[in-house]
Amino acid sequence: MRTPQRRMTLLATTAAATAALVTGGLLTAVSAQAAAGCRVAYSVASQWPGGFTGNVTVTNLGDPVSGWTLRWSYGAGQQVSQAWGATATQSGVQVSATNVDYNGTLATNGSASFGFNASWNSSSNPDPTSFTLNNVACTGGTTTPTTPSTPGTSGTPGTPGTPTTPPIPSDPPPSVPPPTGLVGWATQNGGTTGGGGAPTTTVSNASALTSALNASGAAVIRVSGTISCSGMLRVRSNKTVLGNSGATIVGCGLNVSGDRNVIIRNLTFRDWNDDAINVQESATNIWIDHNTFSNGYDGAVDIKRGSDFVTVSWNRVFNHDKTMLLGHSDDNGAQDTGHLRVTYHHNWFDGSRQRNPRVRFGNPVHVYNNYYRANGGYGVASTENAGVLVEGNYFENVNDTYHLGEADSGPGRLVARNNHFVNSPAGQAGGSVASIPYSYQLDTASTVKSIVTAGAGAGRITV
Repeated sequence: MRTPQRRMTLLATTAAATAALVTGGLLTAVSAQAAAGCRVAYSVASQWPGGFTGNVTVTNLGDPVSGWTLRWSYGAGQQVSQAWGATATQSGVQVSATNVDYNGTLATNGSASFGFNASWNSSSNPDPTSFTLNNVACTGGTTTPTTPSTPGTSGTPGTPGTPTTPPIPSDPPPSVPPPTGLVGWATQNGGTTGGGGAPTTTVSNASALTSALNASGAAVIRVSGTISCSGMLRVRSNKTVLGNSGATIVGCGLNVSGDRNVIIRNLTFRDWNDDAINVQESATNIWIDHNTFSNGYDGAVDIKRGSDFVTVSWNRVFNHDKTMLLGHSDDNGAQDTGHLRVTYHHNWFDGSRQRNPRVRFGNPVHVYNNYYRANGGYGVASTENAGVLVEGNYFENVNDTYHLGEADSGPGRLVARNNHFVNSPAGQAGGSVASIPYSYQLDTASTVKSIVTAGAGAGRITV
């Protein structure tokens, strides 16, 4: 059961000049115009004992701004734990929510929305009484609807009651954070657990990262700060590699070769000189989730040479050409046929030019609920007798959404269903595809753009 929404609207009347912005998890001084006026809508979308989900929409009423930070304070010990559509931090009672890269520009009368999960003490959860946008105080009228009394709840206005049967926190309304559970091919073949409950090692330089990745035995490896390196770093079996806030790998990539049971999450990769993540030589049970890739030499995520049972989810790729290759060459069918089973879901192919993905031999390969924006080459290519299900995706300004065959590679098979097209044509489909063996929840294609842009990439989850 969820409590009704509570909303407040505030109007700014003063001005300031600059704001310290936190962008992509890195503390950086960024010049940002101050807002001459703003309106904020704050609501509690759902609540359960000990926690709640909040939604915020900020509207700029002044001159355009090129970056924003919204701040407010809590009066009853609430603590923000996770945000989406913004980067949120808390110091004492003050919360700071800063734009992420896709919603940082606010035109006059432009709005940005974000959400968060937070804890409360189960007896009081009052609304914030004031906000600032880029250090400009938002002041004005406040309206908070009376919360109706329902069985098993407190009917005190402004203080939501405790639900008799609390909702599951991981099942909030549509504007809430992306699901963080594993779905797809990596759930098969015994599942993918990475390092599981093994001891955690935190690394902050290339030498320590190389040693930790290459060590035998299960491990959880946390990457902190920016690590510069070159080439490919070998990742051994039973590893979970997690990025702390703002963790970035520059110049090199990770190579999972012949090993199994590896999880790679919440990392930013840029300027790699080979591949960012390479899965090869019959590597199995790999989960690549909530990472950001840009400006590399070759593939962002390449999977090849008999590898199998892989899920690639909630990643963002931008400013990059060759995105995700599945199957490295046309003459490798003996090793690849019957393998290369991969799920690609809720990824943001943000202007990435081609191979989103390009598939050889794998069947079925599942491409669902991804957002394609302005891909200059093509979206999906099915080649060399592969079987690809392209389902529930959102294509916007993509001239070539999906097709059979690519360059010298012969055609594969492709089934397309329930996709959404904006200034994009339906592509070339044909043939049949093997059935999907796992359960999954398909989002309505028309909602995928908002869901994916709010949730894909590094820094959108707490790990």
